[in-house]
Amino acid sequence: MNDVTEIDPARLPRHVAIIMDGNGRWAERRGQPRLFGHRAGAESVREVVEAARELGIEVLTLYAFSNENWSRPEQEVSGLMAILKKYLLSELQRMLENGIRLRCLGDIDRLPAGVREIMDKTMGITATNRDFTLNLALSYGARDEIVRAARLLASDCMSGKLSPAAIGHGHFSDKLYTTGQPDPDLLIRTGGEERVSNFLLWQISYSEIFFSPVMWPEFRRPQFLQAIVDYQHRERRFGKTGAQLREG
Repeated sequence: MNDVTEIDPARLPRHVAIIMDGNGRWAERRGQPRLFGHRAGAESVREVVEAARELGIEVLTLYAFSNENWSRPEQEVSGLMAILKKYLLSELQRMLENGIRLRCLGDIDRLPAGVREIMDKTMGITATNRDFTLNLALSYGARDEIVRAARLLASDCMSGKLSPAAIGHGHFSDKLYTTGQPDPDLLIRTGGEERVSNFLLWQISYSEIFFSPVMWPEFRRPQFLQAIVDYQHRERRFGKTGAQLREG
């Protein structure tokens, strides 16, 4: 699928989240080092970001580096950070030209100083862009995010800003990294695995999930558009029956 003729512009997901899996395995199957796959994966990022923005999707969240990934071999981690730094430097102008706002989800303080500096700079320069939001989940883990939110709420309660009995879903959502954004309507995972890997556990409660067997370096515009088509063929009931939706 290379065009958008099958896509209904009135039924687009507002927020798409992607677990970009398969870079290392894709490289190893070709007799290449894992970083070869991560570099190829950066090209998929560019193509999918462009496709999402062209469609009119509001938010795209990419799971780029988990808390658990810090335990990978030092050479791979440093290589990933170098690829991230190069991506940020090369894409800044494109972000400005296309109204893209960059946000980081995760413990940004754990990133190397050079990467953190460029990340902060890019987020600051693009902060006023409103056409499209690109979230990069870096040094991220959903359980840690939930614990962080609980601590922030506990602090508010201790200071008297909030009563524990008054805490609702909205209060909790406001303490997450994604505050102010719609929850993902669609979660995509590439690479053939079928699990959510500690990613946006609160936010994906009602997300449609699309598992693709395609490794991330080969997941490009056609594969992304096909995931959107699949999403549009689903009936989102949110606990109701199909009959109730059709009546209402």
